[in-house]
Amino acid sequence: MRASVVAEKSGVPSATVCLSGFMVQGAETAKGQGAEGLPLAEYPGHTQLHSDDDIRRNVREMSSNNVVRALTSPVTSGKSAAEPGPTDIVFTGDLEAVNDFFHQRRWTDGLPIVPPSIKRIQRFLEFTDRSADEVIGVLLPSQRTATVWSVAVNGVMAGCRPEYMPILLAIVEVMADPTFGLKHLGHTPGAESLITINGPIVKQLGFNYQTGALRVGFQANTSIGRFLRLYMINGAGFVVGQTDKGTFGGSFRVVLAENDDAVKKMGWQPTTVEAGFDEQDSIITIRSVTAMSVAFASNGDSAEQHLARIADRTTVSQEGLPVTLTYYGGSFPQIILSPCVAEVIANGGYSKSDVKQYFYDHVRLPAWKLEGLIQDEMKWTKESTLCYFVREGVMPPLFCESTDPNRMVPMVCSPDDYTITVSGDPGRNRVIACVQNGDFGFPTTRRIVLPAQWEQLLAEVKSGG
Repeated sequence: MRASVVAEKSGVPSATVCLSGFMVQGAETAKGQGAEGLPLAEYPGHTQLHSDDDIRRNVREMSSNNVVRALTSPVTSGKSAAEPGPTDIVFTGDLEAVNDFFHQRRWTDGLPIVPPSIKRIQRFLEFTDRSADEVIGVLLPSQRTATVWSVAVNGVMAGCRPEYMPILLAIVEVMADPTFGLKHLGHTPGAESLITINGPIVKQLGFNYQTGALRVGFQANTSIGRFLRLYMINGAGFVVGQTDKGTFGGSFRVVLAENDDAVKKMGWQPTTVEAGFDEQDSIITIRSVTAMSVAFASNGDSAEQHLARIADRTTVSQEGLPVTLTYYGGSFPQIILSPCVAEVIANGGYSKSDVKQYFYDHVRLPAWKLEGLIQDEMKWTKESTLCYFVREGVMPPLFCESTDPNRMVPMVCSPDDYTITVSGDPGRNRVIACVQNGDFGFPTTRRIVLPAQWEQLLAEVKSGG
C-alpha cells in the first residue's frame, strides 16, 4: 500500500492521509500466481449444469477454437502503474472528498473510512516494538508485501484504536502463513473468516464476550473484524468481481471473544493452554466460516441430553460440505456454547477433550449417504466411494474400515478437528455450529505480542493520555 491524502476544506479539520500497500486496480489472481498475460481458453458456462452431450458439443464447437487461439496468440504482459511511497500525499480534500476518492479506487469495504494521516499512523506504531518497514510476509493473490506500516494504515481506516495494533499484527501474521490458505478465500462459496480471541487482552481492551457476542456495537470486536476484511482488500488484493469470486459472499464478522472466566470456573482447560501457550498469553485464531447455524436452543436435564442435541444439529450443519473430507484435508467446525450450556456439560464430568470426542463419535452419517453427497457435489467423479478416496490417499483409513454401506462414518478426521468456544449471554441456553470449508482458511493461531511498555501505554490510554 503506497499512497497518502490530505483533508482540508473550509471548516473541516485537516488531515494528511497515508496509504501503504494498496493493490493496483485491474490486478488479477493470475498476476499473483506468476501467470500475468497468459491467454485463457474459456468454456461457455458451468460444466456441472450441462449434460454430457452439451459438454461435448461446447468443447468441439467453442472451447477447441479458444484453445487454438490461445496457443497461437502472443503472450503479453501489462505494466502496472508505479505505486506512491508510504508517506507520499496522494489527495487533498475534506472528509467526504477523501472517502469519495477511496471509494472510487475500491480501497474501502464500501463503508466510510477514517483518513489515515501520518499522525494517526504514528500513534498506532507506538503500540509495537517492531519497525514500521518490517515485512511480515507476502500475501496472495496479489503477491504484495505486508508491512507493519500498512497494518497501521488499515487499522486507522477501519476505525480501530491504536492499542489494538498488536492484535492487528497477529491477524496479518496469520494471513501470511501458508497454512491458513489465504489465496483460496476468493473462492466460490464466499466464506468469511472468523477471528476468535482469548486471554487477558479480552478484558484489557474491552471486548464483548457476553450478550450479543457476535453483534456489532463494541469497538474492539467490530473494528478489528472489519480490519481483517479491509486488509484482505488492500493488502491481499481481494476485489469483488476480480480476484474475489464468491457466488454470494458475506459481510465481515465481528471478533468472537471467549469468556475465559466461565471456562476457568467450570474447570475446563483455557484455550490458550489448549493451543500450546501460557495461560497468561493472549492469542487469536482465524478460520474461514462458510455458514453458521441458527442459534439453536440446547435443552435437557443432563450433559448427555445437551450433547446429543448439539450433535444432531451439528450433523445437519456439516452435511452441506462433504467435499471437504475428500480433496481439502478435512473440516474444522467450531461449536460456540453459551456459558450456561457449557456449565451443564462440564458439571456432568465432561472435559473439553471429552466433548470433542463425543462429537467425533456422534456427528456421523451412514457411509452410503456421505458417498451420495460427495457424488452429488462432485458430479464429474464417477468413482466416489469412501474406500476409493482412502486408496487415493486423500482420506484417512478410518473411512474404509469396512465396505458396509450402512457403517457410520465421522464428519471430521479427528476429535481435535473440533473447536469448542464458550461465549454469549450467560443466561441463555443457545449454541451455534460454524461450518469450516476445507483448506479455505484452515484454523490458524498466533500469540499476540505486546510491546515492552504495554502496561504503561495502556495506563496512558485509560487515563486519557
